[in-house]
Amino acid sequence: MVTVDELRKVPLFANLTDEDLRQLCRMSETVSVTPGELVCKEGEIGDALYVILDGELAVTKLQDGEDVALAVVRTGELIGEMSLIEQVPRNASVRTLKESRLLAISQAAFQNLIKYSPSAHLAILRTVTARLRSTESMLVQNDKMAALGTLAAGLAHELNNPAAAIKRSASQLNDALPEWQRTSTELGALTDTRQAEVVTALHEKIMNRTPPSIVADPLALSDQEIELEEWLEDEGVESAWELAPVLVSFGWDRDELEQATEPFSTDQRAVVLRWLAAGSSVYGLLGEVATSANAISEIVKAVKTYSYLDQAPVQDVDVRENLETTLVILRPKIKDGISVKREYAEDIPRIEAYGSELNQVWTNIIDNAIGAMRGKGELILRTYMEDGEVVVEIIDNGPGISPEDQRHIFDPFFTTKEPGVGTGLGLHIAYNIIVNKHHGKIQVKSIPGETCFRVDLPVRFARE
Repeated sequence: MVTVDELRKVPLFANLTDEDLRQLCRMSETVSVTPGELVCKEGEIGDALYVILDGELAVTKLQDGEDVALAVVRTGELIGEMSLIEQVPRNASVRTLKESRLLAISQAAFQNLIKYSPSAHLAILRTVTARLRSTESMLVQNDKMAALGTLAAGLAHELNNPAAAIKRSASQLNDALPEWQRTSTELGALTDTRQAEVVTALHEKIMNRTPPSIVADPLALSDQEIELEEWLEDEGVESAWELAPVLVSFGWDRDELEQATEPFSTDQRAVVLRWLAAGSSVYGLLGEVATSANAISEIVKAVKTYSYLDQAPVQDVDVRENLETTLVILRPKIKDGISVKREYAEDIPRIEAYGSELNQVWTNIIDNAIGAMRGKGELILRTYMEDGEVVVEIIDNGPGISPEDQRHIFDPFFTTKEPGVGTGLGLHIAYNIIVNKHHGKIQVKSIPGETCFRVDLPVRFARE
């Protein structure tokens, strides 16, 4: 059985109290695994996460019938947490490279750890953030994402904002958590049984409280902060000028605070108010982390959909979803001066297609259209049925393509861009994907002020 001292050496548990660690020991199980043993299987629902107490394991993912190595994890690291948190099938397999000893933490033990140990939030946050960054890097480098390689800078910019917010919140949590722990200890020493029940009720309010989503008028907000600051000073609360904005931003007002702290003496009330401010700050920051992590998750989800990761080469594809996912990937390039107009017919059937390669076609055409409009114009995406085939039209109101250039537009290495800007392969690749792989047609019609790329796709591949 694992000991408290042994758990203390694991970075994830370094800041937990002895009581938290003893509780974790009681609710967890230590398992020994031999070399080559499968710990986590891709596709299975995770019922536990594992902390590596000693050993070395390989993380692999099945791709095109072969196991692709993703990472090697060692002592002190965590595996299986994403599947446990989201209750989704594991997206990779983990197998031991040498004899290892693991701590298996069940769903119940994990929830108990998160619920009662604020410092565990920060440790889990750091692990999940590192895992998300690793996933992003893998997606950009995946060989099925050739088109995404040219967009890596734009995606990095999209991910930077939520990632920076997570980093900022994590840094602020480093300050807020110790203050909350100090005031919790101080409050516990001051309160009697009845007052402890009030504190428990206030704790529940903090946990379930949602900060106001609508930003108040700045002047009105400033007036609230000043009013609350003056009241806090009257109550003998130190650093009232720091606490007032935190409490107001979390939705506390003077009347509610007066009622909440009524059962306490003057000295106790000051401690309760500092505790409330620290707790509100902690849960407010955790809310910001959740929001930012969701933003990252949505971007990663769009990237996975765009590349059709973990799917067979040929799928039944909705070209409208196909186009929308491509727009998400190209979002960093679509400036404010460019409007997107969608004219999607409702009766479009799903088609048999190479999903990731079809996305590459839309990426090349839309990216060229965005470049032609030079930051200002209208992009039209149109889908409809004609002669039993699905037709996609991508239209821009840029300067157009000359008749001479139109004759060579799909030739390899031909480009209308400045030297050093384009390779001249994008539309040639698109032509091969549509004509040779999907047995469809692609053509261009252009006059000054309107360029239209039309793609005709059969609903099903021709069978021999």
